[in-house]
Amino acid sequence: MKNLLKCGLALAAAFSLAACSGGGQSEDTTKIGIIQLAEHPALDQAYEGFMDGLKEAGYTEENTTFDYQNASNDQSNCATIVDKFVNDGDDLIYAIATPSAQTAAKKTSDIPIIVNAVTDPAASGIVKDNEEPGGNVTGVSDLTPVEKQIELLTQIVPDAKKVAVMYCSSEDNSKIQAEMAEKALDAAGLEWQEATVADSSSIQQVTESLIGKVDAIYIPTDNLLAEGMSAVAQVSNANGIPCIVGESGMVENGGLATYGIDYHKLGEMAAKQAVEILKDGKSPAEMPIEYLDPEDCVLTINKSAAEELGITIPDDLAAKAEMVETAA
Repeated sequence: MKNLLKCGLALAAAFSLAACSGGGQSEDTTKIGIIQLAEHPALDQAYEGFMDGLKEAGYTEENTTFDYQNASNDQSNCATIVDKFVNDGDDLIYAIATPSAQTAAKKTSDIPIIVNAVTDPAASGIVKDNEEPGGNVTGVSDLTPVEKQIELLTQIVPDAKKVAVMYCSSEDNSKIQAEMAEKALDAAGLEWQEATVADSSSIQQVTESLIGKVDAIYIPTDNLLAEGMSAVAQVSNANGIPCIVGESGMVENGGLATYGIDYHKLGEMAAKQAVEILKDGKSPAEMPIEYLDPEDCVLTINKSAAEELGITIPDDLAAKAEMVETAA
């Protein structure tokens, strides 16, 4: 009888504890779903900056559930991930890169969405207008200083006459930047040709097709090529074709140089927007897409790539550049 009484008391205590703990989560816990298209330095920094910014604002693992998911550059994965966020009733979705953001915007019109690493949200169909989004989506743009990057190409490769504009044909953000680059090349009096890739398996073949046909390659902030930058550089650098690229992570993986934006800072900006929505009750519809100040762009040059290409960096550029070497 005593044993039965002890068992009964133990069960009662257990049920009481479970009721108090709410299954380990408080009803006040904020749920944030994070979808990152692929793993490469720029997108990683956009994620890390967002997390650092939220932590500074008081959103930690103790009071917030962070559901981080990587889509491995697969559109079908994007849909599955966002469906999970919607079914889980997340309070906010942070979508990193254009395909992730497009999927999130199509899947829910109720959950607030913050986007990052999207060149032009309006042109990509994610918001109605970059100044007045008008829906449940806002965020930050990673529009790079394309004209300044083309100017950099002419400074480092002054004898270049023809340039390949290389990008993934299925990425809207890349198409936008490619058009900007082509206009800048026209203005600089340079010939250009497009070199598009469809998937990672075609990167080496497309790069090899440019040997002997172009004097340089320009690559925007393209997610597929950012992941596969080392494959491009392995061919281009060995054959004397310098690559001017969209962001510093691509320089670290073999590109020659860039005037690039700080994706960690973009992540911090996105976190500030998230706090304004979650804490202050602001509506994404009335929050303009934000941009990084051009003065915050950084000149990055790959020293080892320059040596392999036999290029001497002008002293004025070398003096103000952040010099890196190709990642092992």
